[in-house]
Amino acid sequence: MANLMTGAEIVFKVLEDQGVKHIFGYPGGAVLPIYDELKNHKNIKHILVRHEQGAGHAAEGYARSSGKPGVMLVTSGPGATNAVTALTDAYMDSVPLVCITGQVPTHLIGTDAFQECDTTGITRPCTKHNWLVKDVKKLSSIMHKAFEVATTGRPGPVLIDIPKDIQFQKGKYTKPKELKNNNSKMAIKFNGQDKDIETAVELIKKSLKPIFYTGGGVINSGPSATHLLRELVSLTGFPITSTLQGLGAFPGNDQQFLGMLGMHGTYEANNAMHDCDLMINIGARFDDRITGKIDEFSPKSKKIHIDIDPSSINKNVKVDLAIVGDVKLVLEKLVSVVKQKHPDFENSNKQKIAAWWSQIENWRKKNSLGYINSKEVIKPQFAVQRLYELTKAQDVFITTEVGQHQMWAAQHYKFDKPNRWMTSGGLGTMGYGLPAAVGVQVANPDKLVIDIAGEASVLMTMQEMSTAVQYKLPIKIFILNNEYMGMVRQWQELLHEKNYSESYTAALPDFVKLAEAYGCVGIRANKPDELDEKIEQMLSVNKPVIFDCVVDKTENCYPMIPSGKPHNQMLLGKQDEEEDEISEEGKVLV
Repeated sequence: MANLMTGAEIVFKVLEDQGVKHIFGYPGGAVLPIYDELKNHKNIKHILVRHEQGAGHAAEGYARSSGKPGVMLVTSGPGATNAVTALTDAYMDSVPLVCITGQVPTHLIGTDAFQECDTTGITRPCTKHNWLVKDVKKLSSIMHKAFEVATTGRPGPVLIDIPKDIQFQKGKYTKPKELKNNNSKMAIKFNGQDKDIETAVELIKKSLKPIFYTGGGVINSGPSATHLLRELVSLTGFPITSTLQGLGAFPGNDQQFLGMLGMHGTYEANNAMHDCDLMINIGARFDDRITGKIDEFSPKSKKIHIDIDPSSINKNVKVDLAIVGDVKLVLEKLVSVVKQKHPDFENSNKQKIAAWWSQIENWRKKNSLGYINSKEVIKPQFAVQRLYELTKAQDVFITTEVGQHQMWAAQHYKFDKPNRWMTSGGLGTMGYGLPAAVGVQVANPDKLVIDIAGEASVLMTMQEMSTAVQYKLPIKIFILNNEYMGMVRQWQELLHEKNYSESYTAALPDFVKLAEAYGCVGIRANKPDELDEKIEQMLSVNKPVIFDCVVDKTENCYPMIPSGKPHNQMLLGKQDEEEDEISEEGKVLV
């Protein structure tokens, strides 16, 4: 007879077989048997967070920076409900996350027992799949399935809800039929047709005003996909732009890169998207921050959409050619056909798209990311630029919170590698960046990890500094402190007649003293001329740091597509604010 194991032992056996090295969690009554078993598994390190939301975002940061699934462990009831924000965030941004929750004993389910909630019911809309384990014999197969679901196809979060009595019961451990490499997308076949590849190449050949529009799907596909993307862009000589989540898939300093597109994208990227005759969407989902006004979105273009998720095709924007499959596999085929049929495509096609590049260069002359600098007050754009210049020689991992600072970071920090940029795009979760930085640092212990933060956002999960201190994680929290919920204030200024209702933070802590209270290092910069020295000081410290960078309180984030307007109608700065009033319809769309 096979050796029987308790449910708690089975949990760890699965984690070991799946190659898990770190889990992020917070104990509670319904998961104590699992925590009791932890002592027997020294090869798995548990990171104790200060809030279950922090566990989820840390697991997200871990996953996005490492390419491996993030794992979190929380108790029943409020433990599970506190994790919902992180699960939804992972769902929106396609992050592979395995959440293990405790549940009250099976005989108490449905009795409104202490710390009971319908975890699977609550999390069904924000996970790829979830399971309530009712039989210990099925626990191992369910957990292996959970890892497979989280990491294949379009990645995302899954949840396994394990009642307390199941954790004590004994059952047989079953290995998965075939342990797949869960970090690989090779399990996903190319679902398109070879004729679709031929059609795509023909459209590429005929195009006079093409553009590559790339998203997080390229990064999710793995390092090979980013190499292939760079090869294809080089072979064609076409311009390329990226969504917020796609930054780093293509070098940010390359001449063919037009910068980020969307609501706060560059003038040249947005205008090129509007005027192009061929849009090649690779791993992006046409979300509203990108498209703006749908019926005026790139009205004259043919659209190719390459995506692993069939449900994303024609969901928001009707396309002319859909190719369903893993980005890596599709790009392999595209590169192969271009090389075979058009070996000197870039040179032979250069003249055909010369007028298009000339137009793009004219748009570039607008210098849409420009701003009026100051010698008296630190401009937030300047702060990000100096941070970039002083860190670009290192292999840096950047996380952000959500708001103006997030957009300034995306605009002014240049990424040359994938998996170096972790931000909450789909859900837009304030408080994401600090715990995400914790997860990134755990996954990359010898690398520089910086959270470019806003003072309002970072206070939502500030308690995770305690986690960073406990585990000696030298994360750097670089706060662009304008004493406002900056993006809220900006929208109130532009959309609500400058009624700054509840957007000013009147009782901010002293971040330097707060840092010292946590047992880490606090640094403050008030003037532009002291910024470099203070950043160098931050970088020299091998401890967690909170850097209070006091910036201009009234600076708005530009360029900006006003709500309800198409891509070719952008605000570029103060001079445009009064000229282009946002419509009543537009106010609804923000």
